[in-house]
Amino acid sequence: MQEIYDFFENLNEIVYVADMDTYELVYLNRKGLDVYGFRSLDEIRGRKCYDVLQHACMPCNICTDDELRPGCFKEWQYYNPAIDRYFLLKDTMLPVDGKRYRLEISIDITLQEKQRNMFDSYQRVEEIVNAGLRLAMMAKTPNRGLNILLEYLGKALQADRTYIFERNDKGNDDNTYEWVAAGVSPEKDNLQDVPAEVCAHWYNTFSMDKIVVIRQLEDIRKEDPLQYENLKRQNIDSLVVIPLYENGAAIGFCGVDNPPAHLLLHSADILQIMGHFMVSLLRTRDLIVQLKEMSSHDRLTGFGNRYALDDYAATLGDGGSLGVVFCDITGLKGLNDSRGHTAGDMLILRACDCLKKAFGGSMLFRIGGDEFLILCRDMAEEELASRIDNLKAKLRESDVVMALGSAWYPICRTSNMDKLTIEAEMRMYKDKAAYYKAAGIDRRK
Repeated sequence: MQEIYDFFENLNEIVYVADMDTYELVYLNRKGLDVYGFRSLDEIRGRKCYDVLQHACMPCNICTDDELRPGCFKEWQYYNPAIDRYFLLKDTMLPVDGKRYRLEISIDITLQEKQRNMFDSYQRVEEIVNAGLRLAMMAKTPNRGLNILLEYLGKALQADRTYIFERNDKGNDDNTYEWVAAGVSPEKDNLQDVPAEVCAHWYNTFSMDKIVVIRQLEDIRKEDPLQYENLKRQNIDSLVVIPLYENGAAIGFCGVDNPPAHLLLHSADILQIMGHFMVSLLRTRDLIVQLKEMSSHDRLTGFGNRYALDDYAATLGDGGSLGVVFCDITGLKGLNDSRGHTAGDMLILRACDCLKKAFGGSMLFRIGGDEFLILCRDMAEEELASRIDNLKAKLRESDVVMALGSAWYPICRTSNMDKLTIEAEMRMYKDKAAYYKAAGIDRRK
């Protein structure tokens, strides 16, 4: 690697190399040291690239590591608000001694950009908005896009924190997205299911088509004491919060904490412009979740389908016990033929109700028209047998006949999942055959 460093040392562009797995910055050339105010590599040794280059406390959402390949350069543009400069970036992966390194060459194009934009206040707002939206639209998922947008806004507005809150089913507020600057404590985990009365004053302001701007926290001490205490606990002195609307109603809000006083109004303008885009990303996210739910769950019963079973099986890993119960509703086809599929669906739902009551905490799957599979992780063999007995009792109470077969292994192995399922299925067929024999039913006729 030293030959590479020597090659870039006197280049008049910033060049750095970072470990792609640990984010440790292993090299920054002389130009980079000068720009960031360091005198030697010893001052950055062991520090993270996002800490030194972006003044961030966590990996950057805009990071292109997952797009890099050896021998190929990814070229893109980025405004770094940490040092107020524009760059044309060229990134590639360097595999060395079994490790993956990110090499980036940063060509400073700040002068050209400033000459092009002239940088008056209105153009500054437009510039930040356009750059942020461009980065967010490049993201592969809505979640990543929202995180990129909050990170970019936080840095561009020199804020302590940017965030999105969404109203939950109880009418309270959940902090669903958050970016924090280096040295600022995250608050997301502490701000789940915030009682509605805490933000009631804000939502009343939103209903009048207004935004919330707090220049000094003490300004709201008397008029909004609940919110005052909430914000004071978070060390918030000033903020801008704008509503996120859908169909004319506020479904949440987006905010910026502690921006510099001279950027307070710019923050309001930028957030209001970006609000519609944020809502669009939120709704796209919800649609993706809904489609994924539909593709992995049986529509009638709500149980997982075969796709969900495959996904779950892939995450089982090795270790811990695993019990499998294979179930088959007896007589479903005859009921469908004689009384119609509505009656058959009711029978299926009664059977599912029994399964849920007996195996509430287990993974339940409908793998065929009348076939169900239950996976019980880390359940003792005695408890599995007890739950099967309980299931049989509930089936009798609900006038449902199911053939049951089970298998249990003390140590789960992903590789023997199929074997365990087949074992349970074979025992289910034996149980079904025994039922028909006892009932005097000849299935061959």
